[in-house]
Parts: sequence; C-alpha cells; structure tokens
Amino acid sequence: MELISKKRLHLVSGRANLPLAQEIAERLGEPLGDANNAEFANGELHCRFGESVRGTDVFIIQSHGSSETMSVNDAVMEQLIMVDAAKRASAKRITAVCPFFGYARQDRKSEGREPITAKLIADMFAAAGADRLISVDLHSGQIQGFFDGPVDHLTAMPVLVSRLAEMGGDLVVVSPDAGRVKVAERYANLLHADLAIVHKRRVKGVRNSVEALDVVGDVDGRVCVLIDDMIDTAGTIVAAADQLRAKGAVEVYAACTHGVFSGPAIDRIKNSSISRLLVTNTLPIPTDGLADKLEVLSVASVVADAIDAVFEDTSVSEIFGGANQS
Repeated sequence: MELISKKRLHLVSGRANLPLAQEIAERLGEPLGDANNAEFANGELHCRFGESVRGTDVFIIQSHGSSETMSVNDAVMEQLIMVDAAKRASAKRITAVCPFFGYARQDRKSEGREPITAKLIADMFAAAGADRLISVDLHSGQIQGFFDGPVDHLTAMPVLVSRLAEMGGDLVVVSPDAGRVKVAERYANLLHADLAIVHKRRVKGVRNSVEALDVVGDVDGRVCVLIDDMIDTAGTIVAAADQLRAKGAVEVYAACTHGVFSGPAIDRIKNSSISRLLVTNTLPIPTDGLADKLEVLSVASVVADAIDAVFEDTSVSEIFGGANQS
C-alpha cells in the first residue's frame, strides 16, 4: 500500500491583534482557526483549539503589544500557551508569527546587572515548542541569533516605500539617530532621495528622554521623511522633527513599522511639527487625536507571503530581494 501524505496549513491567532490576523487569513484564502482563548477568574490564561491540528503546519499569530484588554506580558504568555497547546496536540511543525516581537529593545546589556530579555523571550518560545519564528522589522538583527532555529526576518519597507513614492516631492530621508542610518540609507536608495542624520543624545539615567543636538545633511527648503522601526513615547521622533524644522525643512513626514504609542506619544505627535505619520498595523493603532496626521498601512500581504513561502518550503528572502537580510 502506498501512502500519500498531504500537507495541511492551520492558522490561528491570539487576541492582541485579531484584525491583522484576519487580513492575513483572507490573503492566504485560509480560515482562521478558533483557539478559544479565555481567562480564568484569577487572570490565568487558557486556550483549547477548536479542531484537530495533528500533523498540521501550525502558524500562531500574535503581536506582543498592549491594548485595552491585555498587557504586552499577557500577549506573550498567551502565544506561548498556544504554542504549548499545539505541541501537545501533535502538530507537525509550529511557527510563532510575531509581527511585533516583545522586549526587542532589551537585546544587550547597556549597563551592569541588566538582563537580555529578548534572548529570554526567544528561549521561552523554544521551550514551549516553537520550531520557527517569523517577525517584522526586529529592533536589531542579532535577535535572529537568539532563537536556536530558523527565524524569518521580514521588513515593512516595500509597503512604506510604495506609499512614500506616491507622495512625491524633493524628499530627504532622515535617520533620527546614528543607529538607524543603515536602514534610512536603504530607504533613500529606493526612493532616489538624499540622506540626512539627526544627532541625538540620550539623557543618562533617564528612560525615554532624548536631546536632538544637530542635523548632518542639507534639509533647508526640502521635505524630510524620518524613518524608524518603532515609535514608543515619540520623544526621539518629535525632537528630530523639531530640529529639522529649525534647520529649514519645509515639511516633515515620519514613517515607522511599529506604532507602540505609549504614555504621552499621542499628544506629543499631535502637537509636533510632523505633518504626516505613516505606520503599519503590526500593532493595533489608536487613531483618537491623530486622525488628521495618521495613515495606517497594512503588512498583511508581507506576512501572508512569508507564511506561504514557509509552508511551501520556498525562499522567504526572495520576496524582498534579499533586502530583509541586510
């Protein structure tokens, strides 16, 4: 007797960013499975897959962000529990899809007696039973090496570049700090634009506090586009925008992949010199107070194409022409 095995793809999502997961499922033409995520009275999380996943290629989608109903820690824990449930239900392969990877900024020890929490999170996914990770625009590339298995590092660059190209004008791509120069340079090359850098200094011992000191590059009389991987409290991006306007920029746009928008971020952006903010939907985006400045772009197609490539055992890097590896 000859047995013919048939690969089966199973998509399931946590509750942190269901709209994105539904978009990904629609793009793939696959139903989104029901994980029956819930909480016990004491706050403990629980899930139970609504159908058999035995022998399937399971992709568990969850962004590690906070919302009105859950914290970033809840989001991480919920996905870990779902991975464990899939493993114990005999899934053939488990891929944790994290459009936004939590704790990514804690990727090294900047001072003594600090943890490297990004490595801890990667270890937790390995211990839970994840065979593979997929994420979008990690804060630093070395996080790929924290997980002892394949990591597909996607980028939202095609989505953001496409929209920026439509906006036209004499653009100058600006890096808000020295650490983002390489990424900003790739945007500048794709947009056939010049490059500038804002020199900033973090206030030692004070979290989420920065000083923009000077601008390197010609921005006088031009339209500037600030490029960053995430906006958290918006201190960096707003300080950079103010510095660009002081140097003669006629208009300042900003574009980022992850809109974390913690604490005073919404008010800071609302009252800043940024005239247009492009952000993707890797995290749920609150539009209150920013409706006139904010434009949300979807990365569903990017993530869906990567999931399809992983399932079909084809190249993920070819989707981006290798740009996601640099």
